[in-house]
Amino acid sequence: MWGASYLFIKVALEDVSPAMVVFVRTALASLVLLPFALRAGALTGLRDSAGAFFLLALLQVAAPFMLISVGQQEISTSLAGILVATAPIYTFLLAFRLERENRPRGIGLVGVLLGVVGVGTLLGVDLDGGSKALLGGLAVVLASLGYALGAFYLRHRFTGTKPIGAVTVTMGASALMTLPFALATFPSSVPDLETFGALSALGVFGTGISFVLFYTLIADIGPSRTSLVAYVAPGFAVVYGVTLLGEDFTPATLAGLILILGGSYLAAEARSSAPAAPDAPEADVTCAVPDAPLAPAARR
Repeated sequence: MWGASYLFIKVALEDVSPAMVVFVRTALASLVLLPFALRAGALTGLRDSAGAFFLLALLQVAAPFMLISVGQQEISTSLAGILVATAPIYTFLLAFRLERENRPRGIGLVGVLLGVVGVGTLLGVDLDGGSKALLGGLAVVLASLGYALGAFYLRHRFTGTKPIGAVTVTMGASALMTLPFALATFPSSVPDLETFGALSALGVFGTGISFVLFYTLIADIGPSRTSLVAYVAPGFAVVYGVTLLGEDFTPATLAGLILILGGSYLAAEARSSAPAAPDAPEADVTCAVPDAPLAPAARR
């Protein structure tokens, strides 16, 4: 379901704007998650943190989702799914600034280098749409930075908050933020059934139910093992794009996929195995969006 999100975005963009895609997917996700959050009592006391949730929504959901949707107007499903996999690399680099971890070195830096080479391979070799395609690819890469920043903010600001409650409120806040832009770009004609189907699947499955499954897995098998699915999602994005949309899969696409996933894995593993700085805060479970790879939680 996570890997299919890019497919649904691509289909929906044929009839509606990026802002409408983001609004519908987040609104539906919030509605799907709301019964689970209420049943778990996960919304109690969250009203006092409304401002913080809107900031979290901006960093981790609304802005990244918008950047991805805008980017996918110019690039393929496959490339979008691969480029989003750079999130653990940003997490690795930001940790040394935001969490005062030890200076990056060794295998982690190798992972960062591989990831950068992978992005360069995709943007410099595999894009054939000119400057617009390049900007679209960069928008998707920038979305990964938002995912990483949002994860750090969530971990440090919402310690003790039940994840399902945080996700429900964050998705609702994202829907409210993107509503004016969605209304301003309301389609002039009724979208076809494919678009309705894609938006419904994106909101309910690719954004909503995916979160329920994700947090169930965290509770059952732990965050580190759960995060492994994030390294599979880009592969599914490629398969869906190639088989269902007829997108090209070039040697450069394969090279970029291997380099970015390999680099992200090495960066995540280097951070999880590195000793913490003496005054660094303890790690906690990090929430993320279903489109984004999740670095294994630090084992300290």
